[in-house]
Amino acid sequence: MRVLTPPVEDFLVDPAPFYLPVAGEAELFKQAWQARIPVILKGPTGCGKTRFVAWMAHKLGRPLVTVACHEDLTASDLIGRYLIQGDEAVWVDGPMTTAVRHGAILYLDEIVEARKDTMVVIHPLTDHRRGLTIDKLAHVLKAPAEFMLVVSYNPGYQSVLKELKQSTRQRFVSLNFGCPPPELERKIVAEEAGVDAETARKLVKLGQKVRNLTDRGLEEGVSTRLLVHAARLMGLGCPATEACDAAFARTLTDDPDMQAAIRELISDFF
Repeated sequence: MRVLTPPVEDFLVDPAPFYLPVAGEAELFKQAWQARIPVILKGPTGCGKTRFVAWMAHKLGRPLVTVACHEDLTASDLIGRYLIQGDEAVWVDGPMTTAVRHGAILYLDEIVEARKDTMVVIHPLTDHRRGLTIDKLAHVLKAPAEFMLVVSYNPGYQSVLKELKQSTRQRFVSLNFGCPPPELERKIVAEEAGVDAETARKLVKLGQKVRNLTDRGLEEGVSTRLLVHAARLMGLGCPATEACDAAFARTLTDDPDMQAAIRELISDFF
């Protein structure tokens, strides 16, 4: 029987992504990796969770295997399956098996979106066993010391039907993410979008004002990612008001009154 798994070179993070540490998260993540403890990243959309994992994978010199979780994700999608090639059945590793074989960091993004019966397959990888049971091969694949499991989710979108079970949650340590402090966010916007310091300052200040609208019913405020999107449009010649309207007012809400409130804030700055 042949076993196919993607080469480790496909998952190396190079070059290093841009990331500015905020509050000791890098050191804690490194210590968790050294102690073989899985990690949960919690925070709103666009706050840098995925970028942070890629940055840490580069710093630690480990390949990174990422899975975007969804409600149709099955255990076979994660572990692997047999496929027919010519006249033989070939085992093809899924992303979880690939990560274990390569001693990679396995990142399950938005884990609460996955089916609960699928997520139980991660349990043996998150305790003293550190093994992946592959029933179809009648084999338990032991994770090397370098392997690490990282999951993320947005607590603001949790519901009774999409909540991480305690039997899963208590296998991890957690890092909380949010919008970075203004001085760091200005540096991020300037670096990522290539805009001048004054433009970055105005956008970050505008973002803070829009975030305050969550008290008036806005579901979620402007993420750092959206600030960068607006800045990139502006850097390519898009008028500031149009760039901010596309990135903020039209993206964050479909409510006409809330859009009008955001546009009023935009006009105060641009």
